[in-house]
Amino acid sequence: MAFRKNYALLSAFLFFYFFAQAMSISLLALWLKRTLGLSGVETGVVFAANFIFAMISQPIYGFISDKVGLRKTVLWLVSVMVLLSGVFFAFVYGPLLKTNLLLGAAVGGAYLGVTFIAGSYALESFVDRVGRKYGFEYSRARLWGSLGFAFAAFFSGRLFNLDPMYNFALASCAGLLLLPLLAFAKIEPSADEKESSDALKATDAMAIFKLPKFWGFMVLILGVTNLYLVYDQQFPAYYASQFADPKQGAAMFGYLNSAQIFVEAGMLFIAPSIVKRIGAKNGLLLAAGIMIVRIAGSGLVEGPVAISSMKMLHSLELPILVVSIFRYIAFHFENRLASTLYLVGVSFGHSLGLAILSPIVGKSYDMIGFPHTYLLIALSAAAFWIASAFSLSPTPRDVAPDGDVQRDTALAQADLGGADIAKVN
Repeated sequence: MAFRKNYALLSAFLFFYFFAQAMSISLLALWLKRTLGLSGVETGVVFAANFIFAMISQPIYGFISDKVGLRKTVLWLVSVMVLLSGVFFAFVYGPLLKTNLLLGAAVGGAYLGVTFIAGSYALESFVDRVGRKYGFEYSRARLWGSLGFAFAAFFSGRLFNLDPMYNFALASCAGLLLLPLLAFAKIEPSADEKESSDALKATDAMAIFKLPKFWGFMVLILGVTNLYLVYDQQFPAYYASQFADPKQGAAMFGYLNSAQIFVEAGMLFIAPSIVKRIGAKNGLLLAAGIMIVRIAGSGLVEGPVAISSMKMLHSLELPILVVSIFRYIAFHFENRLASTLYLVGVSFGHSLGLAILSPIVGKSYDMIGFPHTYLLIALSAAAFWIASAFSLSPTPRDVAPDGDVQRDTALAQADLGGADIAKVN
């Protein structure tokens, strides 16, 4: 059946894509600081550049994704960019950052933004769209992406200690595998789907900015999730500092990251059931609440074990968040603009906030240290969480967006992996 084949191929595509992402950027903060010798402020500038260029590409990605619909144009672009990652880090990014920080940050921001930041959002939106057509749940394909990231994270720290270039080379190898997987995926848009996507105009995409529901959604995205992401950027460096030997800290972070993501993969399977019971709005608030607990906890606890427990909260928050975001968009907005809403509302919103916040928070790390900065971030995030409780539109607990009942039936018939298929909202 088409849905079984596409589920398997896109799951494998997600596995190798997120494997490459983990190999390329999961230890980026350590590479910038330890290998290249950048300060906290300089590292913040590099991260800011990444998100500025991601921000520029995201609205374009979103509109193009909606315009091409179920055609694989965007995925081909991302695959080729991933294939080039090893060459880019070894011969372009690193040398440029050493000789000209601003130029290196700009070039690296353009590459990483398109490939691993905006690119990941475009890929996720595409898989969600395909899942709705062929009858599989996005999060149950996305869990394979988490497993790919976890598999890479398990030994990325040890390889990093030997030579970071090993990590980047393996990312390119994963990119090579993406090409045949994409070629074998047979995704056939219907005549109506082609007509709807072809008829989409830029003015249709721009109309989302006039929607009060869009701005209500953005309170949580621009506030809580942005603050959480800027907190998480340099967390690997803070975690490694908990150990007397920085190399041991880097290796341990790799093990911890792997364990966290394996738990995350399991949560991605059951998260749809959780969101069904509480509704997409409450799912967003629950995930944001867990974020705040992790940020504040990281500023209050000390030592590798306690800090590790804070990191593990990410495995609970992320699955609920991503399922809730797609459910919220599907329930409250037009399906033909789903990619634009996701790339602009979520991805662009993140990049805009992070481009502004990264150098500020980087300076704060240098001035008052990680723990005190984390507490300030948590306090700010709590204020946005309260505002979000009022700005988000209600989403009924038991009412599913169109197409979900058919998808659940297809999943049950597929008997994927022999697992029990939970009904999703």
